[in-house]
This record gives sequence, structure tokens and C-alpha cells, in this order.
Amino acid sequence: MKKEREDILMKTAKLVLGIISMVLCLFVIFQSCAAGVSNTLEESGEVSGTAGLMVAICMLAAGIIGVVTRNSNGGGAFTSGGFYLLAAILGFTNAGSYTDLNIWAGVCVAFGLVFIIGTLVERKRKQN
Repeated sequence: MKKEREDILMKTAKLVLGIISMVLCLFVIFQSCAAGVSNTLEESGEVSGTAGLMVAICMLAAGIIGVVTRNSNGGGAFTSGGFYLLAAILGFTNAGSYTDLNIWAGVCVAFGLVFIIGTLVERKRKQN
């Protein structure tokens, strides 16, 4: 009974995080467009706006993959976690003057760890 509850909880968490990620993607896109315009007008040579768009695309992909594969115990969760961690790397390394990108990258790290560690814990529990 306890294992069934934990399975339902993890599937629900993957669903919720995927939906939150898809919604946050819109905010990141709008902020990134503004940052890109600012970078262009200032002629600063920064790429934080473009990096923000890439982070948003990775968040969207990870969210969709996470929602679609929430019931499986296969590579879908690892793929989703990989996209989140890729988004985090892009965000942290290219934030520049778009400092909110560090926040979105931190969110991506947290979501990615939930997907990866949660799947590893599920696999270990099913083996026992």
C-alpha cells in the first residue's frame, strides 16, 4: 500500500513539475525577448537574451517529455532531467546582465534533480 502511494506521489510530482515548467517557459520567453532587445540597443555584445530563449525551449521540451513519460520508469525521466540540466548550464554560463536567468537556471536544476533522483529511487524500490 505504501509503495502504491509513493508511486502515485512521484507520478503526480512529475506531472505538476512538467506543467509548471511549461507555464514558466512563457515568462522566460518574454523576459528573454526584452533582455535581447536591451542587449542589442546597448550594443553590449552579450547573448543573455538568446540564452534565455534556449533555456525556455529546453524547459518546454523537458516539461512535455516529463508529462508524457510520467507513468513510465524508463529513459523519459532521465531525458527530461537532462534537458533541465542543459537549461541550467546554459542559464548559469550566459546570464550576463539578464540576472533573472540565474533564477530560472536554479529552478531547472531543482526540477532536473527531482526527475533524475526520483526515477533512481523508484527503480531501486521496485528492485527490492
